[in-house]
Amino acid sequence: MNAPYSHSPEAAEKARILAEALPYIQLFHGKTIVVKFGGNAMTDEALKENFAYDVVLLKLVGMNPVVVHGGGPQIEDMLTRLGKKGEFVQGMRVTDNETLDIVEMVLGKVNKELVELINQAGGKAVGLTGQDGSLIRAKKMLLSSKEDLGQVGEIESIDPSVIEALEKGGFIPVVAPIGTGADGTTYNINADLVAGKLAEILKAEKLVVLTNTPGVLDKNGKLLTGLTPRKIDDLVAKGVISGGMLPKIGSALDAARNGVKSVHIIDGRVPHAVLLEVLTDQGVGTLIRSK
Repeated sequence: MNAPYSHSPEAAEKARILAEALPYIQLFHGKTIVVKFGGNAMTDEALKENFAYDVVLLKLVGMNPVVVHGGGPQIEDMLTRLGKKGEFVQGMRVTDNETLDIVEMVLGKVNKELVELINQAGGKAVGLTGQDGSLIRAKKMLLSSKEDLGQVGEIESIDPSVIEALEKGGFIPVVAPIGTGADGTTYNINADLVAGKLAEILKAEKLVVLTNTPGVLDKNGKLLTGLTPRKIDDLVAKGVISGGMLPKIGSALDAARNGVKSVHIIDGRVPHAVLLEVLTDQGVGTLIRSK
């Protein structure tokens, strides 16, 4: 009599993970998921490829991923090479004319590279800036402290028709955070703000933000999750959330308050972080629910 065929433990584990993904695939089928691509995932070649693969997989199982990226590390690198010093106020990059040229050039390069990686992984990505199809109308950002940020914009409105047309055509939009004013002025916009606002306007099921931390941490470095807007206001007031996490949390909160069902601030240093967050029970970061 033949001995029963024995599977390796690895194969059994793979089967378990695939089975675990099924309810999530059913739940989010046809839904839009906005992903803010940033942090180490943008500079580490293996993580970049993982990310592209994740996005293609989400598209192939019937979701509509929309990618928004910044270019912080690359912009900083280019400014340093050109002998310019990056300056920040309240987590926003001060952007004069010369810096804007550099920002546009670097974002264009990052955008094309990401589009190419997604295409290599078997997807159909299309790169956009907020100027394409009048996607993002912006105005000059004015700070309460009266400090001048230069050509840094805030979002006045978003016309999602170009994104919706691409989604219907089976494409994956990849958006660089540049917007245009009513008078044709070009503005550099914080990518977290663009991702949050786009998630609201597209009525996204989820906003997933990749960062260089495990998520939102308390004062002792412990991961916080299952947060609500009210809990977050409390953490900001107590100074638990501060620094570079503030713009991230701010746009995440706005999205959660304005109809995005869940926001995930996740560790982009974990391979396939997006798949783990969207398709498994585990998750790899901080979950913020709208209620």
